[in-house]
Amino acid sequence: MGRFFSRVISMVIFTCLVLDLFGCQTRQVPLSGVVTYRRLVVQEYRKKMMAGWIGQMNGVSYGSSTEFHYRGQIIPQAETPAYQQGMVNWAFGQDDLYVEMTFLRTLEVYGLDASSKQAGLDFANSEYPLWHANSAGRMNLRSGVAPPDSGHPAFNPHTDDIDYQIESDFAGLISPGLPNQAITLGETFGRLMNYGDGLYGGQFMSCLYSEAFFETNPEKLVEAGLACIPAKSQYAEAVSDVLNWWRQDPQDWQATWQKINAKYQENPAYRRFSCSDPYFDNQFNIDAKINGAYVVLGLLYGGGDPLKSMTIAMRSGQDSDCNPASAGGVIFTTLGLDSLPDQFTAGLDNHKKWDYTEYNFTRLIDVCEKLARQAVLKAGGKIETNAEGQEEFVIPQQKPLPGALEQSWEPGPIQNSTYTEAELDSLRGGGFQLARQVGKFAPGWRVTSCMDDFLLGMKEDASGRPRVLLLRGGDWMPCTLSTEVDLPAGVESVLRLEAGVVNGAPWTLLVRSGGQELLRQEISPATTHAGWLALEVDLAQFSGKRLRLEVSDQASGESTGYGFLSELSIQQRKK
Repeated sequence: MGRFFSRVISMVIFTCLVLDLFGCQTRQVPLSGVVTYRRLVVQEYRKKMMAGWIGQMNGVSYGSSTEFHYRGQIIPQAETPAYQQGMVNWAFGQDDLYVEMTFLRTLEVYGLDASSKQAGLDFANSEYPLWHANSAGRMNLRSGVAPPDSGHPAFNPHTDDIDYQIESDFAGLISPGLPNQAITLGETFGRLMNYGDGLYGGQFMSCLYSEAFFETNPEKLVEAGLACIPAKSQYAEAVSDVLNWWRQDPQDWQATWQKINAKYQENPAYRRFSCSDPYFDNQFNIDAKINGAYVVLGLLYGGGDPLKSMTIAMRSGQDSDCNPASAGGVIFTTLGLDSLPDQFTAGLDNHKKWDYTEYNFTRLIDVCEKLARQAVLKAGGKIETNAEGQEEFVIPQQKPLPGALEQSWEPGPIQNSTYTEAELDSLRGGGFQLARQVGKFAPGWRVTSCMDDFLLGMKEDASGRPRVLLLRGGDWMPCTLSTEVDLPAGVESVLRLEAGVVNGAPWTLLVRSGGQELLRQEISPATTHAGWLALEVDLAQFSGKRLRLEVSDQASGESTGYGFLSELSIQQRKK
């Protein structure tokens, strides 16, 4: 009996080798331990990858006039913009395209094994405007907080936002049939600014692209993306919900939209780390989960039709330019360049460069092919010539290996990852000078989410004090200084601060630890004496423990948010 099974196994292996020799695609793993391969002609890969970029370009341009104008509501049919031929060329100034090209450039220069630290330095050196998780992550990087801490909730209040989700397309487009490569690239680049569901959104999207080189069925694509992220995450729950609601009612996308809105917009349990934007009401939702759900809605109810898929994703509202870009990019990849209707490709400018990059369309495609070749070989695949004289990728099938479950509202420990002085010197302008000045003003404290320019930082003899620190928060977030300290048992510990007013403009001083608010104090002419207020925060409850403290400068009302500190120290005295 043993010899019989040995012969069967030998025959199976021989059959697989023969199929491989003649260029046949094998899609199932017939026996444990036997590696199967899928074949993709390199020229066909190139056409699908080109189509993926064209899909993004069309989708983001198509929805550009609607972005966040419709929050918590479906865009009415009468207000839905008409698709216009030539929209493909409107995308050269779009951030969700040129940001991911920063990541591609890192891979082009340093290879697929580029470190997250190097990726962070390159991102920190970018000069384009940013918002939300991207903005906070880049400010962290510039101030010396290296990845993965730059995207950790302790340093970034936007980690569940959509940012890496809309910038992860590149990871799938250079990883044909290689989901684990797409997941790994998310660990390298997605953690620059995101965590938890924010990271999973990007890994999910990039795995959709990865599988789109071999699969055209939207349902199967969504299932392939789900396999790339932790099943117990809220992001996976949102995608699974849409998939199940579609199966129950595959015709009425608006009925499914209502279910998405009820759970992921109106239920606070699914917005536990959602961005709080002072410029919008609570209907504003840039969380990766709900916007990812809208992409899936477009894919499933679009039924493989590119314009229908983009339109449904756009009409769902919220980030309604990025979502049709994601849906369009995936569906266009399944179709390939030769199958795209002319309206999406006519007049494409191959020579115009994307803003802030060195990439035009031609160079972008060449770089992606170069990286895809590296990815296939790195994964244990091969590049062969078939009987027709065409180059083929021979790609080993992979079982996706998602990372461990993380949640932004219950994050794991920080890694205390920092950039060295030498690494900061490699940044344009030497990095955030504010970070260095804070280290001198209050040793052991770090800067997160703070603006930095020549006006800010250490000032001598300012506002009646010999040495002060001038701070200002960035858009959508306060400037925060943080430290970790072991408080000895048996002694009284206090945080001592002296805060001042800048030009009479009020601001709010916040002190937190682990989400617990220890102090909230308005600093204004009415609350200070001669512009200054001395404060103490009793830390007795943390005696004998390791404590993380955050001191934030938050704008009040219409003020600029500038704030002075002349003292910031933890002091102990015996009981």
